[in-house]
Amino acid sequence: MSLPLVLASGLLEPRPGLIFWTLVTFAIVAVVLKRAAWGPILGVVEAREREIHNAIESAKRERAEAEKLLAEQKSAIAEARREAAEMMRKNHEDVERLRADLLSKARAEAEAQRAEATRAIQEEKVKAVAEVRKMAGDLAIQIAEKLLGEGMNDERQRALASRFIDELAHKPVDGAPRV
Repeated sequence: MSLPLVLASGLLEPRPGLIFWTLVTFAIVAVVLKRAAWGPILGVVEAREREIHNAIESAKRERAEAEKLLAEQKSAIAEARREAAEMMRKNHEDVERLRADLLSKARAEAEAQRAEATRAIQEEKVKAVAEVRKMAGDLAIQIAEKLLGEGMNDERQRALASRFIDELAHKPVDGAPRV
């Protein structure tokens, strides 16, 4: 037999002594590892598990808080939009009210100016009628003097002319009274 075959056959043969010592060595290594390595390894794994669990819980809390803040922000935006719309509506109402007030004031001012103009026209009309009466009276006196050939004093002439003008003013022309 060759050497490799001997080695190969020797590895495959059961040896009770080798098995026993292999088991004893494995048990000793397992006990040493359990005390020296497994405890710290399991402690590190458990600590890491706690950290991961805490990180997940923290992330859940932060997410809930972020959702709460987002809802509050959406609510604040909606409130700001509502307030802006309300302010725009009030401003529109104020502008309409101001426009109506200005229009009312302008109409009142135009009416007052029209009334003032009517009053001024009426005054001028009265003055013009008085002036025409005076001129007509003077003219009538001059005509009467020339026709009668006699002089009249100023007071008597004016009274006669005034009476004549009043009669003319109240005498109807074509069925309508004179003004």
